[in-house]
Amino acid sequence: MITQTDQPNELKRTMTSRHMFMISLGGVIGTGFFLGSGYTIQQAGSIGAILSYMVGGFIMYLTMACLGELSVHMPVSGSFQTYTSRYIGRATGFTVGWIYWLGWAVTVALELLASGQLMQRWFPTVDIWVWCLVFGAFLFILNALSARSFGEAEFWFSSIKVIAILLFIILGLGVMFGLVPMNGGAAAPMFSAFTNENSWLPNGWTGLILTMITVNFSFQGTELIGIAAGESEDPEKTIPRTIRMAVWRTLIFFCLAIFVLAALIPWEQAGVIESPFVMVFESIGIPYAADIMNFVILTALLSVGNSGLYAATRMLWSLSKENNLNPVMTRVNRRGIPVNSLMLTMGIAFLSLLCSVVAADTVFVWLISLAGLGAQVGWIAITASQLAFRKKYIASGGKLKDLKFRTPLYPYLPLLGLTLNILVLVSLAFDKDQRIALYCGIPFAALCYLYYFFFVKGKTARAKTVAEKNML
Repeated sequence: MITQTDQPNELKRTMTSRHMFMISLGGVIGTGFFLGSGYTIQQAGSIGAILSYMVGGFIMYLTMACLGELSVHMPVSGSFQTYTSRYIGRATGFTVGWIYWLGWAVTVALELLASGQLMQRWFPTVDIWVWCLVFGAFLFILNALSARSFGEAEFWFSSIKVIAILLFIILGLGVMFGLVPMNGGAAAPMFSAFTNENSWLPNGWTGLILTMITVNFSFQGTELIGIAAGESEDPEKTIPRTIRMAVWRTLIFFCLAIFVLAALIPWEQAGVIESPFVMVFESIGIPYAADIMNFVILTALLSVGNSGLYAATRMLWSLSKENNLNPVMTRVNRRGIPVNSLMLTMGIAFLSLLCSVVAADTVFVWLISLAGLGAQVGWIAITASQLAFRKKYIASGGKLKDLKFRTPLYPYLPLLGLTLNILVLVSLAFDKDQRIALYCGIPFAALCYLYYFFFVKGKTARAKTVAEKNML
């Protein structure tokens, strides 16, 4: 097993299991869930929405099972970029790393922009760019202090979201069964939404398939467990425990919440409200429901931005560590933080914010599409790398009993995970609103490959030769 030590330019193992678990939730539970779930119910219907989240959760399980084997055997920051380079090809690893890095860097910008817009509710006279600057500086400081401080902040960010969802589920179930009264004394809906055949698949199977694309993206972020593996205290114990907790608890949170939403909100109304969670809270008569959810969504945005800044910084550090980038990006401070990588990532995030103002109809739209594409490419890389790793591990004489965590039912589950992830990527072509992700992503990937073969490959080979000579 490969581990990291306290050598210069290495990260420090300071994060615990609870940090790792909340980091995975931090990247998953965002506005796509709090605001986008209404769209899912409207398009797929009550039964279809639950089915969509179950399928998305199954794909998440398949992917995380593959990540578990890889990250326990090789707990390094950069995670699947390193695995892809080692077991599939350096050019592919280079491309995956850059797509994933850019995706999260732009996501940070999107979360800052959305946070500023939310603050307009309470401070309408303050310009949005002021809040972007304030929140950006706040996230930068959290990430610059130490990996543990980042993990601790993410723990509390995610805790607020989890508590809000649990409270919603408890109150929502109470309303369903008449234990909590609704405004106006309306009768308890019970299971009426699920017995009405017209609400099962109102837009047919096409509506269900299109929502499955969106839902699958909403589960992405759990792969941050692998990114953080290089800074976990005890990878062999922490990573398997974290993956099991993250997969099952995320699936339960999501499916139960969607079940309650689908039971309480008619599918015809779900897509036209600002947030289905606000609608339910207001129907119960909770005072300041909109303000409460505005605060919860704000913490969700900052949480995703915090996790995204961390993930992008570590991916940039990993690219540099693999000799794919200037070595200055591998330098870490005495607290084990790759500050140069952090500053460049934060700079790109702020530059993206500028693009939202001066090129909102062109460049920024392209960047948004790449942000959504990055995580899906990462999931494909994870499942493909596990298949290649296991094959090479056995061929080199490795024994399965020596693997501390094994993907079950190899090669069937990894193959199924790879196939489903590829289908999700291809299915973007059938959604006119998300098709631009392929239009932007394919040329960007091609440019990455070309850049690697013309400018990086020779430099990497020379650095490897020098390193081998120094070892003699």
